[in-house]
Amino acid sequence: MSIQEITHIVMEFIKNHQIWALPIIFLLAFGESLAIISLLIPATAILLAAGALVGADLIPFVPTLLAATFGAIFGDLISFWLGKHYHQKIIRSWPLNKHPKMVYRAEQFFIRYGLAGVFIGRFFGPLRAFVPLVAGAMHMPTIKFNIGNITSAPIWAFAMLAPGAFGVKWLETFFG
Repeated sequence: MSIQEITHIVMEFIKNHQIWALPIIFLLAFGESLAIISLLIPATAILLAAGALVGADLIPFVPTLLAATFGAIFGDLISFWLGKHYHQKIIRSWPLNKHPKMVYRAEQFFIRYGLAGVFIGRFFGPLRAFVPLVAGAMHMPTIKFNIGNITSAPIWAFAMLAPGAFGVKWLETFFG
């Protein structure tokens, strides 16, 4: 099944069962931010599409933003915890051992940027879920990690939802 088909199915489900919108948004952001799982879930496309549901006034913006924010925070926090408690063992395990370049890039990114790397790393595709794992494996202090994690999550969530949420309104204003 293609990403477009999966996105369409999830968006149709949310449209028809709006009560499930916030838990689904939370789980998508959580999965997108969780090491390993993020490689399997096309959450970015679905979150962008969810923004269009916000723009069409089918789901509310602030609660959707909060659901995505908290999902991202908890996904990164669990990835960090896994790295902190399982160190190199988890990095040498499947499926991470199949992506050594991605892990290496995350390590280099973290070494170079530290706390700023946690913040910035959230915005770089496949690195997004590996940076917290590597930060934990490299024993970054939890407080420093949480500063980067908690400050970047709402900005990332806004960036995921805003194009659809405000793009729909903009198009209606100019073409509607």
